[in-house]
Amino acid sequence: MSLTKNPNVNKWVEEMIALCKPDSVVWIDGSKEQLDQLVEEVTSLPDGHPDKLYKLNEEKYPGCLYHRTRPNDVARVEDRTFICSRREEDAGPTNNWMDPKEMYAKLTPLYDGVMKGRTMYVIPYSMGPIGSPLAKVGVEVTDSIYVVLNMNIMTRMGTQAFENLGDVSNDFVRGLHSKADVDPENRYIVQFPEDNTIWSINSAYGGNVLLGKKCFALRIASYQAKNEGWMAEHMLILGLKRPGEETRYVCAAFPSACGKTNLAMLIPPEGYRKKGYEVFTVGDDIAWLKPGPDGRLYAINPEAGFFGVAPGTNEKSNYNALASTKKNAIFTNVALDNSDNTPWWESLTKEPPVDATEWKGAKVNGPEYCAQLDANGKHLTLAHPNSRFTAPAENCPCISPEFNNPNGVPISAIIFGGRRASTTPLVYQSFDWTHGTYMGSAVSSETTAAATGAVGVLRHDPMAMKPFIGYNVGDYWAHWLEMGEILGDKAPKIFNVNWFKKDAEGHFMWPGFGDNMRVLDWIIKRCEGKVGANETAIGFLPKAEDINLEGIEDEVSPAQLDELLKVDTDLWKKEIAEMRRYYNDDIAAKGGKIPAALYGVLDKIEANLNK
Repeated sequence: MSLTKNPNVNKWVEEMIALCKPDSVVWIDGSKEQLDQLVEEVTSLPDGHPDKLYKLNEEKYPGCLYHRTRPNDVARVEDRTFICSRREEDAGPTNNWMDPKEMYAKLTPLYDGVMKGRTMYVIPYSMGPIGSPLAKVGVEVTDSIYVVLNMNIMTRMGTQAFENLGDVSNDFVRGLHSKADVDPENRYIVQFPEDNTIWSINSAYGGNVLLGKKCFALRIASYQAKNEGWMAEHMLILGLKRPGEETRYVCAAFPSACGKTNLAMLIPPEGYRKKGYEVFTVGDDIAWLKPGPDGRLYAINPEAGFFGVAPGTNEKSNYNALASTKKNAIFTNVALDNSDNTPWWESLTKEPPVDATEWKGAKVNGPEYCAQLDANGKHLTLAHPNSRFTAPAENCPCISPEFNNPNGVPISAIIFGGRRASTTPLVYQSFDWTHGTYMGSAVSSETTAAATGAVGVLRHDPMAMKPFIGYNVGDYWAHWLEMGEILGDKAPKIFNVNWFKKDAEGHFMWPGFGDNMRVLDWIIKRCEGKVGANETAIGFLPKAEDINLEGIEDEVSPAQLDELLKVDTDLWKKEIAEMRRYYNDDIAAKGGKIPAALYGVLDKIEANLNK
């Protein structure tokens, strides 16, 4: 029985039932009783059943579950992800495109009768706090209990979501998912931005099937944001509380492997903690930003949980993330320590468990298994490298008191960053919003020898949004510039950071992790006008005396700090040449409409470097 009187929702669900032909339909109300019943059903399936979830050690991991996806279904699939706008030019050069009519014609036969013998679950959910003017509603239909249970963690799921929609609005995102046969040849994750619609088929893996996440919260939402005057960004949100000062909030966007989650859940160094500094996590992955009544930019985290990579997460690398997984979490494609039925992954502890179940389900001797080499000469791993945890944000020890604030939090600074061994200083500030937009468009990371066979090859990832922009990247940059005009002098200040600069011997020069607090401190002081800066050809850089090195004098000498803050003119001329090549060859030549203002920034920096 439907949970809403909204005729738009009910009509669409009836259409999906007619297409997929499930044996039964269950509307998800979000109640504990209903969820407990689904957990009992899915954990009672026989071993080896592809849908089965397992209960973990109730004393050590209360309420936690474990799941294995099929070996051919373990990650997002960019080559099978499409933006189906009516005009190809509106998808732009960073997206796969197909005409919506063609795609609907291609996919409809795959969904026809796909849920015969199965149950369809209708999931109403809110992206953002219930009652928030910044929130949006989605309805996902799926044949997967795994999806239902994960969506319960990642969104505000259930009857309450319809409070945000009401009885007449048609402003909801329609999500259709079926795990079908998990056939990789017919695996598609498709966004129809003009139809507010997402269709996903033949995957049972998180990022492809939790349609509120990247599909809605970034690809569809970025398109909505352009049309409605706000921003949907691949950004963390954190609050910095200092003694005697108001909490200041920042957003930050980094490509993968650049310390995003660590910054979101940063633990300040001891010297800062003793003075009363605290960091609060509002979000670790996605930010929706809208101008508030006072003209400032406010952000909410549209998600209610964390969907984090497990390998590499431990008490030392990210205490707060690990603590978030200790109850009511779901683990996917990790290993099991059979001695106590707990999850395990590489670097969780120094040694793998002796009695282990590896991620595909085989029982093995952990140390012996990990000593073996695969076909590429790399050691086997018990957990899949992209294994995940889905954890409620409320579990996080440093979750912000403002996490559920319907009005969001005011943003003082936006930070971009990438992994660069040279060229980019530790931190610098843009001259203005237009220059800051350029800095975002120039976000890139260098590949490593292990990954590509060549060191220093740039992988461009504008605003860390390359796989997630739901329309033409050039129009996306133009929208950033429009937002700057709307915000005017109340716009957040924009900065770029680089924790990964190396010395001549190839060693990292900056300690990173909690010590990134020192850079964050300078950024906030700049926003408040409490410290000056040196104006350089590329932007405003800190004066050396304004970066607090107390407690790390043995790690960062004054000479090293000077090197970290150095602007190498020759390297920057190469950087500008590379950005011209990127704009012209990778974007403009392939249909990206680059705003003239960004070329203007390139010209200005180049002129500065030639002075």
